[in-house]
Amino acid sequence: MNRETERLAWARQALSHPTLQLERASTDAGFRSYWRTVGLSPSRIVMDSPPDQEDVRPWLAMRALLASGGVRVPQVLAEDAETGFLVLEDLGVNTYLHDIDEANADAMFDAAIDQLLKLQAIAPPAGLQRYDEAMLARELRLFDDWFCGRHLGMTLDCGDMETLDAAYRHLIDAALAQPQVLVHRDFMPRNLMQAGNGPAVLDFQDAAVGPIAYDALSLFKDAFLSWPAPRVDAWLRHYHARASAAGLPVPSLERFLRDAELIGVQRHLKVIGIFARLHHRDGKPKYLADTPRFFVYLDEVLPRYPQLAGLHAFIEGKVKPAILAAATPA
Repeated sequence: MNRETERLAWARQALSHPTLQLERASTDAGFRSYWRTVGLSPSRIVMDSPPDQEDVRPWLAMRALLASGGVRVPQVLAEDAETGFLVLEDLGVNTYLHDIDEANADAMFDAAIDQLLKLQAIAPPAGLQRYDEAMLARELRLFDDWFCGRHLGMTLDCGDMETLDAAYRHLIDAALAQPQVLVHRDFMPRNLMQAGNGPAVLDFQDAAVGPIAYDALSLFKDAFLSWPAPRVDAWLRHYHARASAAGLPVPSLERFLRDAELIGVQRHLKVIGIFARLHHRDGKPKYLADTPRFFVYLDEVLPRYPQLAGLHAFIEGKVKPAILAAATPA
């Protein structure tokens, strides 16, 4: 039985609806796919997480943890972790990414902060992965391995590697010095949906213990949507005020804003590398179209930090010319 047949048979049995049909609802950057029921009211979502590619049990475990802390997460109506099939409530078609605009952004982000504060207040379970030095370094290396090396065809010499090593060392040290809390790792509009008692938080299975500024920065400096710098600054300050009032371990405002910028540089480099990997390894080229956004983010921050001057010079002097050369017809 192929996966499509197995998925439909399981959904019909789980929902006691022998004539049920499924239509594609969405996919994500991983191996999971989502299917909306046809012929059932209210409609449901079937998550298909092939066990040999993406074990659904970490998703279920993290969902239970977040729900225990009051975070609005999708309701699970039926599950079979062995086969990787779940039935979820249908939260609709639009994520925050579709619905947010200049007029409603303040209110929508404030509602998102409600959920983020609940998430960050949850005590991480023993043994949960940590944003430790190894993970931070591994993510940073995605930039030079996948974007510079594989995508642009650059050969990095010893001087380049020394420059990157020094910059990465500074970014890693800054991340490890931050207060550590439960971190979603991809808390952005695409992973939020308006819902009753919402917004609902999605795609949380990779949560870890990490820097407190990480998720707030991810929310406001999004992978797929950019905002004017003054609004981002105001939102970060608003988050800081609310987090402080909630008793979360945020540092002083000045230090928090610096921490957010530096962990942002780490995230921007990582995501650029991931988008290149999605293209070259996984056959998903659409993400590369958003890489220029991250270089704009980097341009805003790198000149303000002398410790990152080498990284700034490397990007300006070598990476951007290689991007231009790759885009110019021979």
